[in-house]
Amino acid sequence: MGGIEESEPPRKRVKVPPGGSNSLSSNSSLTEPREPYSMAASPSQQGDKVAIGSKGIIKRPEFVKIITKALYSLGYSKSGALLQEESGIHLHSPVVDLFMKQVNEGKWDESVDTLYRIGLSEDIVKSASFMILEQKFLELLKMEKLNDALDTLRNKIVPLSINVGRVHELAACIISPPLSAVHGPSSLDAAGSKSRSAILEKLRKLFPAALMIPEKRLEQLVEQALDVQRDACAYHNTLDSELSLYTDHHCGTNRIPSQTLQVLEAHSDEVWYLQFSHNGKYLASSSKDRTAIIWEVKDNEVRLKHKLTGHQREVSFVSWSPDDQQLLTCGVEENIRRWDVGSGECRHVYEKAGIGLISCGWLPGGQGVFSGLADKSICLWDLDGRELECWKGQRTLKISDLAITNDGKRIITMCRENAILLLDREAKCERVIRENQMITSFSLSKDNKFLLVNLLNQEIHLWRLGGDPELVSRYRGHKRTRFVIRSCFGGLEQAFISSGSEDSKVYVWHRDTPDPLFALPGHSGAVNCVSWNPTDPHMLASGSDDYTIRIWGLDRVKLKNRDGDDENNHQNGINHHSHSNSNSNGV
Repeated sequence: MGGIEESEPPRKRVKVPPGGSNSLSSNSSLTEPREPYSMAASPSQQGDKVAIGSKGIIKRPEFVKIITKALYSLGYSKSGALLQEESGIHLHSPVVDLFMKQVNEGKWDESVDTLYRIGLSEDIVKSASFMILEQKFLELLKMEKLNDALDTLRNKIVPLSINVGRVHELAACIISPPLSAVHGPSSLDAAGSKSRSAILEKLRKLFPAALMIPEKRLEQLVEQALDVQRDACAYHNTLDSELSLYTDHHCGTNRIPSQTLQVLEAHSDEVWYLQFSHNGKYLASSSKDRTAIIWEVKDNEVRLKHKLTGHQREVSFVSWSPDDQQLLTCGVEENIRRWDVGSGECRHVYEKAGIGLISCGWLPGGQGVFSGLADKSICLWDLDGRELECWKGQRTLKISDLAITNDGKRIITMCRENAILLLDREAKCERVIRENQMITSFSLSKDNKFLLVNLLNQEIHLWRLGGDPELVSRYRGHKRTRFVIRSCFGGLEQAFISSGSEDSKVYVWHRDTPDPLFALPGHSGAVNCVSWNPTDPHMLASGSDDYTIRIWGLDRVKLKNRDGDDENNHQNGINHHSHSNSNSNGV
């Protein structure tokens, strides 16, 4: 595979000129507000420390109350009552218990009177009184006691002088019964145990947390602790379902795909492009051999589904439809073909007389097809091939990636050798990202907030998109002298970056570090492209000039809790799939 001279323009082959985490226990603690009232300790509590924990910053009464609340929330009422009795630390003060009992029993006037004995601010008392009396009003209305409901509204609710708009809504319920709580929207709750529980929950949010412990407070604290550990994990690439409370969380490098699990050998020439489907169930590859292949991901293995033939030139691009039911393939300065994923049949061929197509993409919703053209314009067709829009001028290059944001508002393409065009279709305006080096390829993040840009000088730049694009990170370490090398986002929450390289290795970085975590050997030719499975953070694919695609997964040797027979079942982790199994589909 030869290179090209520095003075030559880019070739159609899409080649370019040379050129440890800290544990939560040692870093943070989460506490509740102080209680506004005190309580004498029981004999069993005498002599106990008020503060617990290695740092002495967790207050024992708060800790016990939160555990008690969790027991009740989980349905362990007897255990909750026993903990209160044994510790001498009660979940609520007697007056709060009385108040909650009165609300649950619908003793509205008594509960309002009790409010003034709790020791709340005037504003909270007024707001709580309004909630309680509103519920009383609605229940009276439900029972068709209109006079009592009107009396409550006039003599109890209106004198509070708050929520005037809501008062008018309640008055309308009397004037127009169909709008009442009986028939009205959920904002006008009807009577019943559910509505009373809802009122208590609203009151809980209104009261100071020390008086009424927030619902599921223990769960919130544990989730916050896990969040802190997860955020501090340098190599975090583990699904939340795998997090454990038994130990502090820490992902090692063994959670990043670094072992070859399969070698796919169905192409007969260089592999130029790879892309997993949005749902992660398929992988599409394109090659210099003028074919594209749809691979199926099933039971953690990649199997050949359809071999797509019909292009007369090398296939340089593939693009999945939003629903993953169709695939676009683009030949080098040739045409675009739309394929049915289920059958492998070609549904339509898009072309423009006398002008070659060089890239492809989908309109959100899958109702249109974009393409960059060899005359440097960009065109949009409907599915039947009718041209809908065309942007003339210096919009793209003969070698150019193409991306469309998820909302369909912006088209992203290379408009010059060192510039990327952000074309806003709705606002009819353009922004440009300028680099100091020649751009060879780019990749848009799943959330459309970041753009990876591969450069001639063997650097990858990360740009934050938005109002004014901003360069936020640079990555180095991979090798590129002659060919277009592609990179991608990947891993959990796309926290990692992977790239091919001309030294036959696959490189992996964390988005926050400029130097690679891994340089994975295995290929015997330049690695042109990579793609990370969007639904499986532990699956990565790479395509190479050695005609093969490698599927990378977790290193089973380093994983402790894996079945020992897995390695033997896959011949030391490598499973070869050759083109002898292929199912060719022509047109």
